[in-house]
Amino acid sequence: MDTIKQQKSLTEQTYSILLDAICSGEMEPGRRLNQDEIAASLSVSRQPVNNAISVLKANGFVQDTGRRGVVVSHISVDQFLSIYEFRSAIEPFAVRLAHERKPPEAATQAADIMKRGFAAAKLDNARAQIDIDFEFHAMLYKWAGNPTIANTMHVNWHHIRRSMGVVVRRGVIAQTSWDEHAQIIEALLNEDVVTAEAAMTHHIESAQNKTLNLIKTNT
Repeated sequence: MDTIKQQKSLTEQTYSILLDAICSGEMEPGRRLNQDEIAASLSVSRQPVNNAISVLKANGFVQDTGRRGVVVSHISVDQFLSIYEFRSAIEPFAVRLAHERKPPEAATQAADIMKRGFAAAKLDNARAQIDIDFEFHAMLYKWAGNPTIANTMHVNWHHIRRSMGVVVRRGVIAQTSWDEHAQIIEALLNEDVVTAEAAMTHHIESAQNKTLNLIKTNT
């Protein structure tokens, strides 16, 4: 039997659209969210907009300022650092698990995503660059065979995606990131887990350092 494909609710769709606009930088920090204007532009009632904004607020993407109403939050440096502390611990571990559990078709999967990643790095398209970057890391989480890692990183990814957007929009070249991805993959496929873990640690630390300076100048 075919499975039932549940469509997203209006609230979920509204949330996704607003979240994408915030993470891409289309809605910049400090911008006021006018619920009537958003509802009109999306051709929905105020209710799904209100519900979506409540979820965004709970997840730290917007905040209530009182008289000004709800505005897009600035990226929290403390939250950014806490996420990258977590990444620096968990992603090298995910690489170790991926070394042990990667599927037989790992080389083919890696070749495909590396090809698309290097191609995206040449595009003037922040969303495409960020999306394929997550695909790379999600592939490693899947190879690791640990759903807790994948689910936890998915929860934090939107905050990572937002900070990456700052980097991309400031013209930082994505090629370097994909060179680092290539080093991780090469070591994994050569069964050199020590080098793969070290390459991932360097990749996370490099991303943290170059992003942190840009975030601080934007807050």
